[in-house]
Amino acid sequence: MIILVVSSQSKGEIGLLNEKTIGEIVKEAASKFPDKEAYVYPEHGIRKTYKEFDMETDELAKAFIGMGVQKGEHIAIWSDNKREWLLSQFATGKMGAVLVTVNTNYQEKELEYLLQQSDATTLILCESFKTTSYLDIIRAICPQINTAEKGNIQSEKLPYLKRVIVMSENDYPGIYKWSEFVEFAKQVSNETLEDAMKATHNDEVINIQYTSGTTGFPKGVMLSHKNIVNNGQLVGDYIHLTEHDRLCIPVPFFHCFGCVMGTIASVTHGTTMVIIEQFDAGKVLKIVQDEKCTALHGVPTMFIAELNHPDFKQFDLSTLRTGIMAGSICPIEVMKKVMEDMGATEITIAYGQTESSPVITQTKTDDSIEKRVSSVGKAHPGVEVKIIDPATGEDTPAGVPGELCTRGYLVMKGYYKNEEATKSTIDDNGWLHTGDIAVMDDEGYIDITGRIKDMVIRGGENIYPKEVEEFLYQHPAIQDVQVVGVPDPKYGEELMAWVILKTGKSLTSDDLKEYCKGKISYHKIPRYIEFIDAYPMTASGKIQKFLLREMSKEKIEA
Repeated sequence: MIILVVSSQSKGEIGLLNEKTIGEIVKEAASKFPDKEAYVYPEHGIRKTYKEFDMETDELAKAFIGMGVQKGEHIAIWSDNKREWLLSQFATGKMGAVLVTVNTNYQEKELEYLLQQSDATTLILCESFKTTSYLDIIRAICPQINTAEKGNIQSEKLPYLKRVIVMSENDYPGIYKWSEFVEFAKQVSNETLEDAMKATHNDEVINIQYTSGTTGFPKGVMLSHKNIVNNGQLVGDYIHLTEHDRLCIPVPFFHCFGCVMGTIASVTHGTTMVIIEQFDAGKVLKIVQDEKCTALHGVPTMFIAELNHPDFKQFDLSTLRTGIMAGSICPIEVMKKVMEDMGATEITIAYGQTESSPVITQTKTDDSIEKRVSSVGKAHPGVEVKIIDPATGEDTPAGVPGELCTRGYLVMKGYYKNEEATKSTIDDNGWLHTGDIAVMDDEGYIDITGRIKDMVIRGGENIYPKEVEEFLYQHPAIQDVQVVGVPDPKYGEELMAWVILKTGKSLTSDDLKEYCKGKISYHKIPRYIEFIDAYPMTASGKIQKFLLREMSKEKIEA
């Protein structure tokens, strides 16, 4: 049996719990670093200091109050990484409303479900995202907007929704344009805002994030100030962020990676946020170069796209020092290339999920190269982790795979209006069950081998797709590979590999099987190999393996 328990450290060391609210960390940064750039939008030439950022979010917090938003009300926000999103996050944190983040890929039915389930009174949205008109979608769900008085929407389908605000200066019936919204600030005194901030406590819910809903309906994860301020603080501590750093954030704000590991990690350290509205590999490389970024965040697919950009070698990335790769299992070969070819020698891997605010474990910049590429590090300070047998609930010995569970400040307050799901995820002893298969070594380093549902059982042999993927990544023609299980009448399940080739490279399935022979066990060699140009992805850059499994079944049944 091995249970790793790491308690908070003494003052000055990593891990001291931060008792501040979202609003208080902005005030603190503005006090310490008033003239330091808080955020930069290179695409729009916008640069604001921490003093200006504090004033902007004060003004917006007063606008929410002036509009009639009460403490604890739910405000949904639907947009890519726009400036208005960033300001809304910290403004709601100051006045005590709850920000409900909406996936940018959502369509009509998904948005309708979220607005209904979350009881959102207010929706802030941009006009469109890629080819999708958000305005058309909200009008389709709530046609009453077209004839409603602004701020007084009446909809039987969405009984809570009263206000819609657009991030533009265009006029639309029933919808506040951004400047109209900001005008409400004039009705509210500084003292009223100060009182609102004083009435806000760090254990209160400040954020609801909906899980991606790969199984069943999405669930609203309730996170408190304490959850996300501390997680952001620790994440930044681990990569040694300071007021001298400039963090490039191309990951979406609606996901914890963007709005905790990106924005909150930056604000708790006085770091400059260099923000990209939508991910584009070439744009990221240019902005890292031009803005002299020292840190870069991304999911593995983002780093793969950057490394394989045709002009990669033309960019000067010499200022790059650190950052975080997270969001899905990080291939060892990609990690090595980020360190060697991008120069991010202090890059770290973080692991967690929305329900844990999000980071549970993280590698350190001074961990050995081996540990930094082959594990997701150890548990953060103040966080407990254990590995259990999913069938029995008993703790597993070191080196034996099982389900990873965690406990501590980071565990969510629960799923909004879903007590049943909360109870099935957080047990009576406060342990959050992640649903991920992990192995812990004698030193407490953890390796994530996949989701419980991803594990493939072939003829009684447990196969962890990650192991096979790591091996196949080493083939010089392969850019990316994903392995899933497919039904088989003889063995129960077989493996199918979906391969993306590097530009200009060719490979056949027979060639790849031959490459595997004698190097990995026969039962781990994929029976089926398909070549593909791109994977089905979530808006946060995660590969949707459940869709790959469905595609695989269709292939073998055809």
